[in-house]
Amino acid sequence: MSGEAFEFSVPVLVVGGGACGCIAALSARESGAEVLLVEQDERPMGSTGMSQGLICAAGTRSQAEHGIEDDAERYYADIIAKTRGQTDPVLARAIADHAGPTVDWMVGALDMPWQLDTGFRPAYGNSTYRVHGWRGHSGQDMVELLHRRLDDAGVDVMAGTRLSGVESDENGRILGVSLTRRDGSVERVGCGALVLACGGFAADHAMVARYMPEMAHARNNGHEGSRGTAVRVGEQLGAALGDMGAYQGYAMLTEPQGIPVPPGVPVEGGVLVNMAGERFTDETADIAGMVHPVLRQEGDHVWVVFDARIEAAADYIPEMQQLKALNALKKADSIADLAEAMGVPAAALEATLKATQTAQSEGRADPFGRVWGTDLPPAAPYRALRVVGAIFHTQGGLQIDGEARVLRADGTRLPNLFAGGGAARSVSGPSYWGYLPAMGLATAVTFGRLAGLGAARVGSAFAEAELSDR
Repeated sequence: MSGEAFEFSVPVLVVGGGACGCIAALSARESGAEVLLVEQDERPMGSTGMSQGLICAAGTRSQAEHGIEDDAERYYADIIAKTRGQTDPVLARAIADHAGPTVDWMVGALDMPWQLDTGFRPAYGNSTYRVHGWRGHSGQDMVELLHRRLDDAGVDVMAGTRLSGVESDENGRILGVSLTRRDGSVERVGCGALVLACGGFAADHAMVARYMPEMAHARNNGHEGSRGTAVRVGEQLGAALGDMGAYQGYAMLTEPQGIPVPPGVPVEGGVLVNMAGERFTDETADIAGMVHPVLRQEGDHVWVVFDARIEAAADYIPEMQQLKALNALKKADSIADLAEAMGVPAAALEATLKATQTAQSEGRADPFGRVWGTDLPPAAPYRALRVVGAIFHTQGGLQIDGEARVLRADGTRLPNLFAGGGAARSVSGPSYWGYLPAMGLATAVTFGRLAGLGAARVGSAFAEAELSDR
């Protein structure tokens, strides 16, 4: 089938208007390619919009400005250690090598105000300050800023449009796609290269039950559009899948507000307490894995207990500001009053908090293995938030190589298909325990950039061939 069978053709077509898709489109456009971006929502949001907008990257200019020594080798070592050596080393190498330059490019070329977040202390696998963000802003702010940059760059965006079909030749080369508008009308668009950046599958209950049955009944706090579109399209084209059991769970989704408690709250000294007034896990061991001990507790929720000092440390984070504006924080000057507000036994809560203070003052690990060091457990005046466990986003997907090109099961490349972000295999290993903080957006922007650059090269060759045929 030739491009004449389509209503029109573009060198590069990007599906998905979150961080990965926007970065891919901007990278391809910077390389000189004409780009069309397709987004299923009228107002782009996706998993990026539901995040804190944070990116894990090493060797950046902002790190250097803050006197932080970090590089790709240290980042790579942290990824391998966190994933117990079970991640794809090619992808880990690509993230370690390219995440930092990608953030620097975003700041320099796109005028995006990302800086090292010195309030996000090294924890949960990152051995140094490595998390970058836009202080005081959220992931939705990031999406909206990226779409302004798309407009500045002259990238056409079709919102309210979903990918409904892909056509390819006998060699697996994608010829074009079918796009369905909200009114049901369908357009057939040819393309020289296709980038799938349309999210993971956390909102598809059947796929979650198939690939991560332990989370089948957990709440989904990811975007409802993450329904496995890229995985299904890729499988139809013969693509391999990788690490389909990997995901980011999160133990601290506030109930009923549905707002995540910033991860810095436990890092700074907050603790999780069940309805018996007792702790049940080391809150600093695993940012994604902590969801499982939470889900095992009796009752429909647990509590994160902290204090005014920790609240102040997290006050610059939009989620904490939102929780305060909604009056979600339970406040008390005594343990007895805090226990009453939480609905837990006062004696048990007092014993729980005293045990943490004793462990910290004696310089030893507490019964759950948490080493307090110079961190301080909660002290009056107290704060508490009611929280539940949830799944935020999946970390498995289409198998890609270090250039974000989609691979078949035999390791060969599909000719003109690229993927990144939630659509592609990440670097979190086979399960929840390999997730590093801010890795979701790190893979989104890094593989988005690599995909955009590669798609521009492939798409430009397509455009030249189209011209020569005329």
